[in-house]
Formats: sequence, C-alpha cells, structure tokens
Amino acid sequence: MIASNEKITLKQKNDLIYIQFKNLKEYEHILTHCFTTRLGGVSQGAFSSLNLSFTRNDIRENVCENYRRLANAIGVDYNKMVLSNQVHDNKIRLVGVEDIGKGLTLESDIIGFDGLSTNQPGIPLVTFYADCVPVLFLDPVKKAITAVHSGWKSTLKNISYEALVLMKNTYNSNYKDIIVAIGPSICMNCFEVGKEVYDGFKEKFSWCDKYTEYRNGKYYMGLQRIIKHVLMETGVPEKNIMISDVCTKCNTDLFFSFRGDKGKTGGLAAVMMLK
Repeated sequence: MIASNEKITLKQKNDLIYIQFKNLKEYEHILTHCFTTRLGGVSQGAFSSLNLSFTRNDIRENVCENYRRLANAIGVDYNKMVLSNQVHDNKIRLVGVEDIGKGLTLESDIIGFDGLSTNQPGIPLVTFYADCVPVLFLDPVKKAITAVHSGWKSTLKNISYEALVLMKNTYNSNYKDIIVAIGPSICMNCFEVGKEVYDGFKEKFSWCDKYTEYRNGKYYMGLQRIIKHVLMETGVPEKNIMISDVCTKCNTDLFFSFRGDKGKTGGLAAVMMLK
C-alpha cells in the first residue's frame, strides 16, 4: 500500500481509509476534502468494499451505507451531498442550495455533467473515478470550488480549462489564486492508447509529445501532465498545482481501477465542501 508523502496524506476512520492532498489541506479552515480508496465499506465481491457508484450494479443500500460511513469519516452531512452524472464531456454544473441531496437522497436533474462547482458553504460536491483523472480546484480568495472528472475524452475536450473559465466568469477568480490538486489516476506507463486517440491529442495539443511515449506500436499518454500543462498555459502558477503521482491501476489493493480490474469494479469519489 502507498504511504503518506509530501503530496498526500492517508487518513483512517475505523476501517475507512481516504486521501487528502497537502496543498488543499493547507486551507482546511475553509475546505473539507477527500479522495476515497476502496477500503472501509460494506460492498461485496468486485465492489469490495467502499464502492460509491450507483451505476455499477452494486446493491443500492450498500452504496448508501458506504456514503454514510464516508460522510461520518470526513464530517459532512450525508443528506446534503450532491452527486455528478458523468458522460466524458466537458460540461460543469453550478450547484446551489436548491441542489442539496440530488443523486443520493433525492432524484437528480444533474445529468450530463462531468464537473460540479459552487461558492456556497455546506454543500459536499461528489465526483467519481476509477482511473480517470480527478482535478480539484480551490479559489481561497473568492472562496469557490470546482471538481472535474477528466478521462481522456474530457481531457481532449479541455474540461480543466473550462473549469478555470467558469471560475473566472462566475466568481471573478484570478487564475493566479487558484490551487489545484490532480489526484490518483492511471499513470502514463499504464495508459495505453491507439493511434486515433493519440492523433486527437496531437491535433488539439501540438505539444503533447512531451507527455507521450511510443512503445511496441502503442502510445502511452500522461494525462495528469497534459492537464497541468493546460492549467499553466491558462495562467495557474506551477507552484499552485500538485500532481499526486499515484496510479490507480498500479495500486489495485487501494483503489478501484477500470483497467486494472478489467472493467468489473467499483467507483472512487472526490468530495469537496466549503465550510
């Protein structure tokens, strides 16, 4: 199992283990956040044990119990959690008090959004992962947060850039103030893609070869560093961006991994809430 280091902290509450990012933890007076592991829940089999996805054919009551345990562990209100509904696009939903509970305790109209954003305290935003890249944004000056799910399709559609533009336009954020954590996700060495995916990236990001390797007729792409490049190019200072450098596929003892578990797996979650 990976250990805490200068970028991440592993925390435990009963059997539940979760991760916090040290650059976001510096702002814990205004932010509660975590990235989950697969450990500490009640789900069984391929979903063992802290599956947080309702779309994986897991027993609903088990998933709800997993949310209760997570909410208790990090100190948020289970009934106020707001869940995304992800389709590998680049749309981000603004969340307000009228959205509290959607996707967990209430029916949701948050459909087709790969990111959630708010500047209202007390609303835990939940986004989902199982190899795709979690990108968590905090503006500590304007007190606003955004979380996006950036798989290769969303990365190609520049969802992290869209998050920055949304924060600037909605909260009057200054890019130089924004703190970003790029969480556990599939590493370049594990992320093999075909030529058509590579060609799409090359067309969109002419510089992507810096973060690509070609071996045995296959391309291997470093999504985390492509995302970081986009953030810096847009105006976020490098010192404000932290890449956790933890691979979900290399660490299937700790994380669900779509590729590592050959498609039959549970879902991890990132949670962000302003205090």
